[in-house]
Amino acid sequence: MSYREAKVIVTIITGLLVMVIYGIYAVSGYQNGTIGFEDLPAWATMMLIFIGVGIISTIVIQITFHVVYSVIIAIKEKANNPEMTDEELERIIKLNMVTDEMDKLVELKSLRVGFVVTGIGFISGLACILLGYTAAVLLNIIFVSFGIGSMVEGLVQLYYYKRGIRHG
Repeated sequence: MSYREAKVIVTIITGLLVMVIYGIYAVSGYQNGTIGFEDLPAWATMMLIFIGVGIISTIVIQITFHVVYSVIIAIKEKANNPEMTDEELERIIKLNMVTDEMDKLVELKSLRVGFVVTGIGFISGLACILLGYTAAVLLNIIFVSFGIGSMVEGLVQLYYYKRGIRHG
């Protein structure tokens, strides 16, 4: 598995965990009466907290992933060639993590799909307002659509890395 594929998988798992924890927290808060559907400041506060948690956890997990991945490459390379210098080893690690034109194209194409998913979520939230649901439902739909859009973007990246990109 390439560095890019592994990085995308780690990002998807991180996003999924944050969304699941948010879901558990939101449902339990609503069920035990701490947060009502009319309490928009409480929903906004909870979402802002989870956005911060998501950003911080993604940064920490990506740094940890990068270090662990580099160590794994170093161990493999040293096992295959014990006489390898540190400079050669560093060059090999950097080569494994280089971003090329295909990576940029994969990111752009998958980003487009992620935006479409997020846009559909936004429009669904607006439709819910027209159908008489509360603003808290709108906020939750938009929040979840951003998370799902991000995860779909990662899945599309994995698809393109496995299948390749056709120009046309």
